[in-house]
Amino acid sequence: MTKLTPETIATVKATIPFLSENAVKLTCEFYQRMFRENPEVKEFFNPVHQASGAQQGALAGAVCAFARNIETPENLASAVSLIAHKHVSLGVQPEHYPIVGKHLLGAIDALLDPAPPEILEAWGQAYGFLAEVLTGAEAGLFADNPWEGFKPFRIARKVVESESITSFYLEAEDGHPAPAFLPGQYLTVRIPAADGTTTMRNYSLSSYGNNDFLRISVKREEGGHASNYLHGELTEGDLLDVAAPSGDFVFDFERGDAPVLLLSGGVGVTPILGMLHANAGKGCRVDFVHGAINGASHAFKEEVDALVEKHDNLNRHYRYSEPAEGDEPDSTGFFDLALIEGLLKPDTEVYFCGPKPMMSLVHSALNELGHPAEHIHFEFFGPQEELLQCPMH
Repeated sequence: MTKLTPETIATVKATIPFLSENAVKLTCEFYQRMFRENPEVKEFFNPVHQASGAQQGALAGAVCAFARNIETPENLASAVSLIAHKHVSLGVQPEHYPIVGKHLLGAIDALLDPAPPEILEAWGQAYGFLAEVLTGAEAGLFADNPWEGFKPFRIARKVVESESITSFYLEAEDGHPAPAFLPGQYLTVRIPAADGTTTMRNYSLSSYGNNDFLRISVKREEGGHASNYLHGELTEGDLLDVAAPSGDFVFDFERGDAPVLLLSGGVGVTPILGMLHANAGKGCRVDFVHGAINGASHAFKEEVDALVEKHDNLNRHYRYSEPAEGDEPDSTGFFDLALIEGLLKPDTEVYFCGPKPMMSLVHSALNELGHPAEHIHFEFFGPQEELLQCPMH
């Protein structure tokens, strides 16, 4: 493992003010350079997130966090786990890291016009250290995968769950049982891209405990190439390239019988639903709260209702922001502090996933209520943007 010298650490830390002001400019320059000179890596990136600037912002935050914690890399353990699982799900290999390093240093040099040699040398060493950490973590995950790369699965069933969400029941073409996975994990699927290449997307596994199939549930996004391809082009019987289950937003079975609060909004229900299935009939109390616009947009209502009816430890609450005529939610409006406080105990394990506004509100409410950070778990679909709004200094 590369050991960073005090001089390297000091030089990287000295660049923090520059990063604070120019991080997004740096990452925009980085992506432009990399896609221009190494277009073969484009398939690892979601073009929608690139077009919106979310991917550039996410990388900017990661670069800044690394610079701030260069003396205490253990503070980045959760971020390393998240990135390693994502990389493994996409098939990122050690040979891809020098490509990233080359263009990161090129972007730094371009923005500083030119960068002093000591800065480029320090950041080169720092990046090498980070690459070693990530490739080490990824090697272990790759070794545990039930198959290498992508494997063809047949769409056994295609089920409409709401006006925008459809489930795909996937069975391995080779007839092998579905692999074991942890509730909350996701699959990566590879599909044709608009330019004739391929592109990849992650979709949460929305079921749990059945070895006959893997189920992903996909929201059809306006203008979204991948979701529209799945919804509109694929039918039952078609094949889909699938990578092994991955992801570190998983339910912790080691927490004993502490109460559990599962909060979801919109398509964020998909990983949370797997956790609900995993806890059916267990010794802990589980409160499942789902937010939707109205009944037409509410996916999996019948499935959840049947689970709650069957298992005494499960409870559910539905909140609609704009209920339609005939809807009968348990409450109306958006998630708020009062709703969360009423379901919270000091030892409650909280898991949540949904749209960014809902997640920001839930996280703020939990902080305001003083709920311990070690009992708070969440996943943000797409790049980890400034959900938690941490300042640079």
